Amino acid sequence: MKLFVRKFISMLITVLAVAFLVFLAFAVIPGDPATAQLGTQATPERVEALREEMGLNRPFPVRFAEWAFGMLHGDMGTSYSYGTPVSELVGDKLPITLTLTLMAFVIMLIIAVPLGLYTAGHEGGAADHAVMAVNQVIMAVPPFFSGILITLAFGLLLHLFTPGGYVSYTQSIPGFLGYLFFPSLAIALPRAAMTVKLLRSCLIGEKRLDYARTAYSRGNSTKQVLYHHLLKNAMIPVITFLGMTLSDMVAGSIVIEQVFNIPGLGRILLTSISNRDYPVVEAVIVLLAFLIIFINFLVDCIYRRVDPRVRVQ
Repeated sequence: MKLFVRKFISMLITVLAVAFLVFLAFAVIPGDPATAQLGTQATPERVEALREEMGLNRPFPVRFAEWAFGMLHGDMGTSYSYGTPVSELVGDKLPITLTLTLMAFVIMLIIAVPLGLYTAGHEGGAADHAVMAVNQVIMAVPPFFSGILITLAFGLLLHLFTPGGYVSYTQSIPGFLGYLFFPSLAIALPRAAMTVKLLRSCLIGEKRLDYARTAYSRGNSTKQVLYHHLLKNAMIPVITFLGMTLSDMVAGSIVIEQVFNIPGLGRILLTSISNRDYPVVEAVIVLLAFLIIFINFLVDCIYRRVDPRVRVQ
């Protein structure tokens, strides 16, 4: 319990450090939000008045303290461009990006775990070589290009979905999930290929250990040895990799959202960066950082649960 509390406190400190660095970065980079908002109507007097209205003339520590205190209470500030609370903008987009990420993760597991077990159980066979060859090709293709190929094949040729025909979750849950399936597949495929290769390698490594040979000598089939003896030990490094993969998916979904015209956090982030809408950019980056740090925290807890050696240490 003490270790859990220490890990949780460490997570909060890390999030605070990330928030400080993000706020500091946007305070020192060139460019003035007030000038960007006024555009061609910017005059020194109007810029100064708008900076005063935005609170940009106050000292940095004061601005950061107010912003951080507001974030802790769910107040992310007000968007410069939209004039609405940032929490409302982010709250509308967050379910889209989270659903896309979680769907991609589930698809990856559905593909990777059975294939990893199958190839490990048929090491050196024709199916093993075929899967590994396809794996190499899939791992070499970036997700955004996979998205383009999926759009071409399943959208334009097979007409299984309408490219750009996004359906909001407020309109139709089945339509929303149906449209997100192919973007999720584009995110999942490269990660599934890497997971298959890692799981296969871990299982094959475990098969060469003494306890596996003992299990075989007792008359267990290859399937029984894989599922009942090897899988738990082989999954220990895979769990760590899956945590890193899920964190990577959170950030990688932003790119796929642009390919499939999905109005998630990626779109509002890119739009806000171009408009120098710093409250929105800061909120989205800190939120994504929090999700990634929280995922790593959960993986650490799961790892300690799965591997008794870590608990002993």
